[in-house]
Amino acid sequence: MPSEGRECISIHIGQAGAQIGNACWELYCLEHGIGNDGIVREEARPHHQRQRPSYVNLNRLIAQIVSSITASLRFDGALNVDLTEFQTNLVPYPRIHFPLATYAPVISADKAYHEPLSVQDITHMCFESSNQMVKCDPRRGKYMAVCLLYRGDVVPKDVNAAIASVKTKRGIQFVDWCPTGFKVGINYQPPTAIEGGDLAKVHRAVCMLSNTTAIAEAWARLDHKFDLLYSKRAFVHWYVGEGMEEGEFSEAREDLAALEKDYDEVAQDSTNPEDDDEF
Repeated sequence: MPSEGRECISIHIGQAGAQIGNACWELYCLEHGIGNDGIVREEARPHHQRQRPSYVNLNRLIAQIVSSITASLRFDGALNVDLTEFQTNLVPYPRIHFPLATYAPVISADKAYHEPLSVQDITHMCFESSNQMVKCDPRRGKYMAVCLLYRGDVVPKDVNAAIASVKTKRGIQFVDWCPTGFKVGINYQPPTAIEGGDLAKVHRAVCMLSNTTAIAEAWARLDHKFDLLYSKRAFVHWYVGEGMEEGEFSEAREDLAALEKDYDEVAQDSTNPEDDDEF
């Protein structure tokens, strides 16, 4: 049974937020057998091929990740992870709180009858850049903590073996003060496939939330694009016209540059964050 007395309020802001919210609640209703009219019922979900991805397809992929994160609140499991544990386990410093989300397996619907992937297979996929939701190279950074959220046909013994295998990989490095930071959640509810969607129905899946210094690449890329636009004052008049001051752009740019530096210092820091005065 889901955890008693626990609730999660979802707030969807803006066009992207509303569309991702639609995708999430579409998935939740299917997972719990609820129709568009709010009535619980059982019905078939045949697969249809789709090949090119649209925003709907991408949002549905993001919905699977959000679903994996909240599954422990809604379904029974061997090792349920509470939402508050994410901050405890993934955030060593207040400003270093941007997790890298990864999901596996990502298999097209036309391969619905593929040979099932093992727990070790999908675990290793999470450490490949092709399964990440943010474009960066984790081999160039160091992990501070990793949270693996498994769904479906998964047992702790297989998870332990998969993690042991991951630790032997050369390209996976942890900071000195957290060499084996793995948090594991196992939920019995397998992923639900959307009718007409492009993701195949699978027996097991995993969502990985990791705190890695490699995500600083995303901030550097964002800074570079901002500098190109701001040097030409592109679109600035729209914001100033709505009440912003031009100085706020410079402040935001400096703050993001400081965030890049924070991640760089963490990668080089060999001390435990619990010994740091700031924490």
